[in-house]
Amino acid sequence: MKEKLEQLLAEGRQRIESVVSETELQDVKAALLGKQGSLTELMKELPKLDVALRPEMGKAVNQVKGQLSALLDARRDELKMKASEVDPDFDISVPGTMPLSGGLHPITQMCYDLNDAFRSMGFEIFEEDDITSELYGFDNLNFPPNHPARESMDTYWLAGHDKGECWDKLCLRPHLTGGSVRYLQTHKPPYRFVYPGKVYRNETTDARHERAFFQYEALIVDKDFTFASGKVMIKSILSKVFGRDVPVRMRAGFFPFVEPGFEIDMGCLVCGGKGCSVCKHVGWIEVMPGGTPHPNVLKAAGLDPNEYTGFYVNIGLDRLVMMRYGVDDVRLFHSADLRFLKQFH
Repeated sequence: MKEKLEQLLAEGRQRIESVVSETELQDVKAALLGKQGSLTELMKELPKLDVALRPEMGKAVNQVKGQLSALLDARRDELKMKASEVDPDFDISVPGTMPLSGGLHPITQMCYDLNDAFRSMGFEIFEEDDITSELYGFDNLNFPPNHPARESMDTYWLAGHDKGECWDKLCLRPHLTGGSVRYLQTHKPPYRFVYPGKVYRNETTDARHERAFFQYEALIVDKDFTFASGKVMIKSILSKVFGRDVPVRMRAGFFPFVEPGFEIDMGCLVCGGKGCSVCKHVGWIEVMPGGTPHPNVLKAAGLDPNEYTGFYVNIGLDRLVMMRYGVDDVRLFHSADLRFLKQFH
């Protein structure tokens, strides 16, 4: 057994001196001193020896173990010292390699900019889950029972939507407005809040439409709030986001949840109002519906429409980003193509 110990010590010394990394050194330590290591296997032979030889061999085993441990510690210190050495051929005048850095997605950045703008005007930020019900997605918003938006051609319904009550029929939220009603139900008036989030619609994609896109809703409900004040708010927010005055126009439009309702357009910044594929060659692009909350919506929220009024807008966040950077296809922002997204870091 003594010869085996001497051989193990010699082999261990050679293996320890040849390692070039701490990871490799750890593997050598496990092979020599671990539970399944060479020295441990030799120690299992001690009970088989003559009783008179056991003390001497036990002492020899401990000495070898101590020597190997010392060699391992010394080699570890050497490797740590070498790790900080610089190659003598290293040229300190050569520029370094910049580490890769991430950045905010341009839609996220636009959302944060709008949050800052609305916070400066006293608005609260509201968030909710991506799944809603027929009650909040349609019924509370004055959508008639036969409205086409309820059908699967527009809305992504979840399994089981064809049975149960309206609050049991679940879908991916097709808009944010239902969540706004929930906010009105759970907070006290007056209300002044914004609600950013992603919405989902079963649409054919093109340069201006996606199946999953971002909206940014703003709602004020108060007593004696004038419609003119709402238009001033829109112009103020757009000017703050774009850093300059933006042409805005309002056209009469029908939306079940507002009365009266308007389609709010801004001058196309991609073409400067000259006409392009983004604005359908008219120089204007619709960025938000707006209007006064419909009396039935206020009633669904538990408010008296004879006492409260307000102003509502739902901003197409993706389209605002297109205007900010002059991008003519919204699908690029959802492509996850880093070659495109790195331009906005």
